[in-house]
Amino acid sequence: MKAVFDERQWAHDPKHFMANGTMLPNPEQPRRIEVLKSGAEAAGCTFDAPRDAGLGPIAALHSAEYLVFLENIYTRWRRIEGGGEEVIPNIHPARRTDSYPKSAVGQAGFHQADTACPISRGTWEAAYWSAQSAITGADLLAGGERAAYALSRPPGHHAFGDLAGGFCFLNNSGIAAERLRTAGLRPAILDVDVHHGNGTQGIFYDRDDVLTVSIHADPARFYPFFWGHAHERGEGRGLGYNLNLPLARGTNDADYLKTLEGALARVRAFGAEVLVVALGLDASIDDPFQGLAVTQDGFTRIGAAIAATGLPVLFVQEGGYLSDTLGKNLTCVLNGFQGGA
Repeated sequence: MKAVFDERQWAHDPKHFMANGTMLPNPEQPRRIEVLKSGAEAAGCTFDAPRDAGLGPIAALHSAEYLVFLENIYTRWRRIEGGGEEVIPNIHPARRTDSYPKSAVGQAGFHQADTACPISRGTWEAAYWSAQSAITGADLLAGGERAAYALSRPPGHHAFGDLAGGFCFLNNSGIAAERLRTAGLRPAILDVDVHHGNGTQGIFYDRDDVLTVSIHADPARFYPFFWGHAHERGEGRGLGYNLNLPLARGTNDADYLKTLEGALARVRAFGAEVLVVALGLDASIDDPFQGLAVTQDGFTRIGAAIAATGLPVLFVQEGGYLSDTLGKNLTCVLNGFQGGA
């Protein structure tokens, strides 16, 4: 399987992470790249660098205002007397229709949903090339490849069109799906990350040309809390084109795979011609977030079930945090897929 990664994605090295009022090391560490790359190579992946498709495919989903913010906010932030080493919001608008301030502090609050998406010197460069990795992966499928893996880091599924959050800045999976759609294909996005893909849902919520399906830990008491509930089905033309399948904390392989059957049935009913899998590996029983309890065997079976759709598949890396089995879990998914294809 062909795989895509750019060395500039190492540049994002976040330090700040606040959970339950406690300052902790940020789990979205650059070392994830090393572990995930090894896991993909163990499954036979060969890596190439992405080509630069420019801002057009990114701007197809993200506002120009937001992209200007991401590219320039760190430089502006460092001009603030006493400003910290990372851009971290301390105030937010009550709603998205509130006024847009000129202040760097105010704009950070407008464009960053939480404290889990700190922006530092290398963030924009890494996020840009993470998105380009997903775009190149989409182009591989549009060019006839049956499968590809994009090691997109930082991840992207919590990023809305003008809002970062949850370690995410640019919505790599969504950008890839839109790239495939403009290439004349009918894409569906299947998100298997333990956290709901709220940014992906938000971007496509009123659209009927991209199906979004997410299997995740029940957000009633789990991040992202405000999105990902079963009653959220889309709106306007998009009504019925968004499917959320929240699971109880600690759900095991058997129940997860049963839910996956329903998710893939919806993908088939949509008439998808290509599938983008937002591949979070944090549903693992060993993941630090402890949301679900999928084992290595479960990940192998997830890969095989996806292969059974017969669709061309682009795996775009989302979550999955440092543990003894992170790389092995990726190997299992990719081997399961290749063995079932």
